[in-house]
Amino acid sequence: MRVAALYDIHGNLPALEAVLAEAERERVDAVVFGGDIAAGPMPRETIELVRSVDDAVFVRGNADRLETPANPEGEAGRLWIKQQLDDEHIAWLTNLDFSAILDDTLYVHATPEGDETCVTELTTDDRLADLLSGVEQARVVAGHTHMQLDRTVGSIRFVNAGSVGRPYEGRPGAYWAILDEDVELRRTEYDLERAAAETRASGHPRAEELAAENVLVVPSREEALAAFGG
Repeated sequence: MRVAALYDIHGNLPALEAVLAEAERERVDAVVFGGDIAAGPMPRETIELVRSVDDAVFVRGNADRLETPANPEGEAGRLWIKQQLDDEHIAWLTNLDFSAILDDTLYVHATPEGDETCVTELTTDDRLADLLSGVEQARVVAGHTHMQLDRTVGSIRFVNAGSVGRPYEGRPGAYWAILDEDVELRRTEYDLERAAAETRASGHPRAEELAAENVLVVPSREEALAAFGG
């Protein structure tokens, strides 16, 4: 089975469109949307597009829990996103499954333990093994930290697919993964100027910041690791 893993879209519609077009060319059998789908400048359009994808599987991310207050930095954005969506959209996001299993692979937003737990390259093997204890599948695919990762602890391969819409990789683009017998971490280029313009025009309370610092330029891994730690 050939699966495209798309995580952390964060309402970046142009990035999503580019990745879906590439996934179609790759003839994947299924697309897993791994959470944090709509929390960004184009929430309604992003939800409508992901729900139109055939053979799609959905996992809920922490930012999809729109009824849960965010940290002070994100609270204004959460309230704005709720205003852009109707009750059905909000209920759909809220009721997405915590996890999914396809082809001996467990898909979660962050870890099997919770949707806000961070795993990075700084996470020790012992800590990661503890987080994966009880997993029966050969692979676990996650996102949340917006940085791609591929490592193995014991018999389990842990993969972070990266972020489609808001990567912390130092190089702009849309980051995702394809899984079959192996794992291929991907980066897709898209129209950054269009995405920045549509972000600025969206009315999102952090629109200018998102366009300038998360689309045209993106944070480096070093900056993100300093924030996330192990």
